[in-house]
Amino acid sequence: MREQDAEAWDTWGASRSGRKERNAAGAETWFNWTQWPDHGPAGKDVFGDVAGARVLDVGCGSGGNLAHVTAWGAHAVGVDISPVQLAKAHERWPHLDVRQETAERFLAATPHRFDVVYSVFGAAWFTDPAELLPLVHARLEPGGVYAFSHNPPALTDCYGAQASQMQPPVKGEEPLYVRRWDYEPRTWAGIVERAGFTEVTAEVIPPPAGKRTGTLLVRGVRA
Repeated sequence: MREQDAEAWDTWGASRSGRKERNAAGAETWFNWTQWPDHGPAGKDVFGDVAGARVLDVGCGSGGNLAHVTAWGAHAVGVDISPVQLAKAHERWPHLDVRQETAERFLAATPHRFDVVYSVFGAAWFTDPAELLPLVHARLEPGGVYAFSHNPPALTDCYGAQASQMQPPVKGEEPLYVRRWDYEPRTWAGIVERAGFTEVTAEVIPPPAGKRTGTLLVRGVRA
């Protein structure tokens, strides 16, 4: 993810109301893999028990998922390039360890290894996988899990790097653009396997009733 994309994510973040105070079950923190509230698998269904584990959220945004991972007892850190998003995370959850940095630069510089690295509509979607995957693989412990989710491709045969328009917060303003990488599930699985991961799965989680768009979820284990 390019550092100059921070302006686009700041603009987008400033227009978002943030995660609601409680979910449908009344919980103050929860994990959401999909773009739909209270929908999809729980975090532990994907990467297991993380109590005492070292966990990294790449593209943590305003910190909702990171707060829940921390509540599970993980030693969790989140990175994001948007100061606006990180300010929201600090305001709501002052105890969170969040850093303003690109995922690539953080992974290349950190001396730590992680048991879990994940991305929910974050850096995994907006960073060239040829650059990000080797860095994630290098910083995971053997047996560590890498998992990410985002929208499946919107169009058939329209894959690879795409221009993604960020909706302007005020009608009439010019939109901002970032890049994202779109692939079918089987293509993503092959990309992740070639990066050295095993037990790779890639699936589209069906949307809830009344919605059209599912959520792509990819998972792999560092050998």
